[in-house]
Amino acid sequence: MALLTKAPRGTQDVLPGDSSKWQYVESTLLETAKLFGFQEIRIPTFEHTELFNRSVGDTTDVVQKEMYTFEDKGHRSITLRPEGTAGVVRSVLEHGLLNEALPVKACYVLSCFRYEKPQAGRLREFHQFGAEVFGPADATADAQLITMVHEILETLGVWDISLEINSIGCPKCRGAYNQLLKEYFHAHYDELCPTCQERLEKNPMRILDCKNPACAEVAKGAPKILDHICPECAEHFQKLQEYLTLAGIEFTVNPWIVRGLDYYTRTVFEFVSNNIGAQGTVCGGGRYDGLVKELGGPETPALGFAMGLERLLLVMEQCGSEFPPKSTCDLYIASRGGEAAKLAFQLTSRLVKEGYVAECDLMNRSLKAQMKYADKIGAKFSMVLGEDEIASGTAKLKNMHTGETFDLLLGDSFVEDFYSRILETVYEDLEDASNHLKP
Repeated sequence: MALLTKAPRGTQDVLPGDSSKWQYVESTLLETAKLFGFQEIRIPTFEHTELFNRSVGDTTDVVQKEMYTFEDKGHRSITLRPEGTAGVVRSVLEHGLLNEALPVKACYVLSCFRYEKPQAGRLREFHQFGAEVFGPADATADAQLITMVHEILETLGVWDISLEINSIGCPKCRGAYNQLLKEYFHAHYDELCPTCQERLEKNPMRILDCKNPACAEVAKGAPKILDHICPECAEHFQKLQEYLTLAGIEFTVNPWIVRGLDYYTRTVFEFVSNNIGAQGTVCGGGRYDGLVKELGGPETPALGFAMGLERLLLVMEQCGSEFPPKSTCDLYIASRGGEAAKLAFQLTSRLVKEGYVAECDLMNRSLKAQMKYADKIGAKFSMVLGEDEIASGTAKLKNMHTGETFDLLLGDSFVEDFYSRILETVYEDLEDASNHLKP
């Protein structure tokens, strides 16, 4: 029975008391992306396994160790999405979006699944905000995408965070670089973990991303990709730096960033927080100019990023970022007796229809218990209805903060009178009131 009341390891619930934080962050992400020309896309939670094998790369930790893969009732291999980019590319190709005006800009908020050791800001079911751009090959697009992430983090009050960038070249220059890596790592073969020993021939760059301390130590002496990229990639990387400087965004060139997925080319970047320890990457992304073609589409330059929401919220809390106040009850209407309960229900419905947060008793509580509940939920005002109030058509509106009471008519003008009383007793002017309550 214990399993029925305990969430699986690596998952977590977002409780009602915390959901407002998530809503604020998600709305800020989508609204900021909209300012940069992005529109939201929604894709399935699971895809055909082959999509991730071909896009993410069969030598990556994600494919080798972390995917949730199963056979469905039609004997098809299905995988819960470990990331968002592959599914977005599949959707763009399936629906012919590349035939529309370029660039195509899509953003999303979604859940992802990876079987890995749970830790702070990293769960087996986690959530990402991501954005993808299809069409532009110029480094200006890379700079604009990074600028959007920078704007998002500033808007959310995230500080003490650094931008690290690198270029990992293109297929033209990476072949020669991979050969240099093979020669270097072969000389340290016995020091590598079994997984990296397997990667050595097929994809030696994956060793640079290994989290095993022994492999990481060996990788420190490996040749640096920036010393071996072709002139075109070098020019692209130089232009990216120029445009980031134009945007006033500080950055550090980190030659060891390769990202954990095989589809990246040229630009890769990470925003790293100094507030949450070793697992400090809040956002990562870059170019994947060959992915669209790899998945069956035309040759199309593309780039994107993903941002883990659990980790983002953790960083925001460490930074002391401000969240909007939680929505609280504007008016709680308590009642004594059946007729009063009916009227309370009617008046509450009218208030809700006009945009107020209003509640009445649903538990058949005593009047004393109802008022305790009103206090517990932080109601701004309360009102008690009984036989006398129904007969007179008037009730006492109580300011729960100051204790002041005011007469309030219960007739057709009830909502308007309630709004007027709020203006008089709580808010200094109409503009202030309109920011809190809908008139």
